[in-house]
Amino acid sequence: MSRTTQSARRVPQGLHTAGTGWSMRGVAGIDLLTADRLAEIPWLVHGFSTRAGGTSDLRGARVLNVGLTKWDSARAVEQNRGKLLRALGVPQLPLVTLRQIHSDIAHLVTAIPAAQATDSAAGAPRGDALLTRAPRVLLGVQAADCVPVLLADTVTHAVAAVHAGWRGTLARVLSKTVGRMRLEFGTRPADLVAAIGPAIGRCCYEVGPEVAQAFLAQFATAAEWFDGPFDRLSQGEEPNFLPWLSMAPPGHDPPAERVQLDLRAANRWQLLDAGVPARNIATSAICTACRTDLLFSYRREGPETGRQAGVIGIRA
Repeated sequence: MSRTTQSARRVPQGLHTAGTGWSMRGVAGIDLLTADRLAEIPWLVHGFSTRAGGTSDLRGARVLNVGLTKWDSARAVEQNRGKLLRALGVPQLPLVTLRQIHSDIAHLVTAIPAAQATDSAAGAPRGDALLTRAPRVLLGVQAADCVPVLLADTVTHAVAAVHAGWRGTLARVLSKTVGRMRLEFGTRPADLVAAIGPAIGRCCYEVGPEVAQAFLAQFATAAEWFDGPFDRLSQGEEPNFLPWLSMAPPGHDPPAERVQLDLRAANRWQLLDAGVPARNIATSAICTACRTDLLFSYRREGPETGRQAGVIGIRA
């Protein structure tokens, strides 16, 4: 990157960040969000992409969409991914991605799949987590509200990338990925450093009572991750157990009550529960739905939006 202009700056408070532990690096017209704890590891490359500066045309704006969508072309997506890798300083490294299905499935990458050597979308495995100890291979997960998580084992030099929506979080995809790293690489959770990237915040993520009930059934601490009438809805109580008493005409019943879920907190808890020290976990507080000027948000914008990526790999 000797001929590429780059700069580093702290993410301003106006971006709704925690204020410390994260940096924004401008490279070749795009901004990369990085976790300082991961940036300290010399053999590691990582970053979270943002919205602006790509080649895709979304409602008249040029954006860095790295996910295959109906409104964008595969060629533009590949160009955007190439620009992202150049900004990371590793344009020559292959990027392994997934067909994400909101699952708890993690794939071990021992070498770049042949089908993805020239086209990172072709032949991608179905799942929501990737892990490797192979050098010079990049792992990438895509998100547009869901939680992207990057993991690095500072002792065994293994890495993982995880995509966690509410279904994946409920299935403990992050806990299971840590467990898979222990199995495959002998990883000790105390040696892991984790970055929980930008995702939709509790402020904007409304879910129904069925989600509250499902989380309560799986996690004893679930109530800590919700705002709103969690106690009532999680128990399946009907707010108006005799709806006809409202005297509302048919079709005019009040909307169903909902609660607000903090997906980042739920995934941070999974890391803590697995044994990762709190000091080793960096959590971005940028809400994708609040900051559609900076990031993509499916919840805020609907199907016609892009995807940002969390990317991690071993330099050599």
